[in-house]
Amino acid sequence: MRALLEFSPLLVFLIAYYLRDLYFATAALMVAMVALLVFDLVLTRKVPKMHLLSTVLILLFGSATLILRNAKFIQWKPTIFLWILALAFVGSNFVGAKPLAQHFLQPALGEQQIERRIWLRLTWAWAGFYLLLGLANILVALHAPERVWVNFKVIGLTSATLVFAVAQAAWLNARAPK
Repeated sequence: MRALLEFSPLLVFLIAYYLRDLYFATAALMVAMVALLVFDLVLTRKVPKMHLLSTVLILLFGSATLILRNAKFIQWKPTIFLWILALAFVGSNFVGAKPLAQHFLQPALGEQQIERRIWLRLTWAWAGFYLLLGLANILVALHAPERVWVNFKVIGLTSATLVFAVAQAAWLNARAPK
């Protein structure tokens, strides 16, 4: 249920795009992200930092897109978000008790313990992955038709992230002491 909720703004964006156009989809995405924050507050009494960051960026870049009638702003939003995540992953190797990769993937391993050096390597891998995804997004936005970019943003970026996460979990599981 939670995963469906987290992906609902992307689904709203895709449906709205195919019903009308990118500007309608941008407005729908802005509303859907604010609704997701409200839903987070009602359900958990807190707002996840990634939801908040994404919402702020969507509201900023979405507003610029709608006011200036320029799709490039909303097309840059995923790249900016992904590059901020990459920086956060790099920074987590130097600040905090555990790197972000450990924070996100440790629950999938249960009680298995992984050495810190492996978590650090994995965190660098995530940072590189997000840098490359951000670059891919902007290349598609600049060089492909709008419809291709919309599908890449919703389906391509999401699928790539899921595949990378599953691969990382499998890689970690193979290195966990038995």
